[in-house]
Amino acid sequence: MKDNKITDSILYIGVDDKTIDLFESQYVVPNGVSYNSYVIMDEKIAVMDTADKRVTEQWFANLAGALGERKPDYLVVSHLEPDHASNIQKFAEKYPEAQIVLSAKANSMLPQFFTLDMSGRTLVVKEGDTLSLGSHTLTFVMAPMVHWPEVMVEYESSEKVLFSADGFGKFGALDTDEDWACEARRYYFNIVGKYGAQVQALLKKAAGLDISIICPLHGPILTEDLGYYIGKYQTWSSYEPEDEGVVVAYASIHGNTANVAKKMAEILEAKGAKKVKVFDLARDDMAEVIEDAFRYDRMVLAAASYDGGVFPCMEDLLHHLKSKTWRNRKVALIENGSWAPSAGKVMKSVLETLKDVTICENMVTIKSTMKDADIPKLEALAEEVLA
Repeated sequence: MKDNKITDSILYIGVDDKTIDLFESQYVVPNGVSYNSYVIMDEKIAVMDTADKRVTEQWFANLAGALGERKPDYLVVSHLEPDHASNIQKFAEKYPEAQIVLSAKANSMLPQFFTLDMSGRTLVVKEGDTLSLGSHTLTFVMAPMVHWPEVMVEYESSEKVLFSADGFGKFGALDTDEDWACEARRYYFNIVGKYGAQVQALLKKAAGLDISIICPLHGPILTEDLGYYIGKYQTWSSYEPEDEGVVVAYASIHGNTANVAKKMAEILEAKGAKKVKVFDLARDDMAEVIEDAFRYDRMVLAAASYDGGVFPCMEDLLHHLKSKTWRNRKVALIENGSWAPSAGKVMKSVLETLKDVTICENMVTIKSTMKDADIPKLEALAEEVLA
């Protein structure tokens, strides 16, 4: 992208936000995030989504710079989540002649967010509808539950551009130099991951389009090797493991369960595990744990018993795995308890509700601290994990 040009006719007017600490008030974003927005300049002008209220002033300045002396004819709303739609009402007030183009579900949801009466201002579109801007034509593709019910994406046929809403998005401002897959994966599984079937349905629709450029609402514009990015989404949305490896996630109170988990990681590596990732659930970023839980094909959960159940941070992980429909994996369990071990039973009861999750038959129980006699049990469990 040269300056703000994606093509001669499609301009970028989004804004980087490097002051935000938590995206959606829950995901750590050390490199910030971008709120992407675009303008298609033609006989008619279409603005593709707005931006978060955190960057309102800069977004309107970028829009004015792109428009020059002209005024927009349309605002296309792909997604009503506030990080993209906060400025719809201000846009409508500033440009009273412009129409708001959106899905029927988005139209019904508008009054939930805005006080301005937009009746007569909206152009409701459905699957396959088109909008001619002159030499550019937008085709609307409905994408319900990717990841809200009102979502749609738009395909511009003359320049073969897919405006993909939150699809193919990632954390990180646009000036961040980092691997795309890592932060795109963390973004996908934590935000969109539950809706794999809906993503698969959208990918099937996209397969029928000749796409040269993907313009997401977060992260870089994708212009090369699109097969790589689409392939990642095919894998992620089908819940298939991306790589061979073992995630060892532990919930430890006084450090004893942590010692067991770290020993288990050593044993796994010694027995030939291709990759072992160890997470302290009390301290590490839960979003990264979820990312790697979906990335790799095996997991070991080690937890202390607590109040007749399981230590809360392990309970939190289990909640996330269930809510994101984690599946198609093998998992082993290690519990620790000083007088009435209960963690294993709780972990197993949750995992048994998940689809196509294989739970190793052997569960290792540690009584307070790891002893020499526990090592053979851990080695046997490691062999079952890797089998």
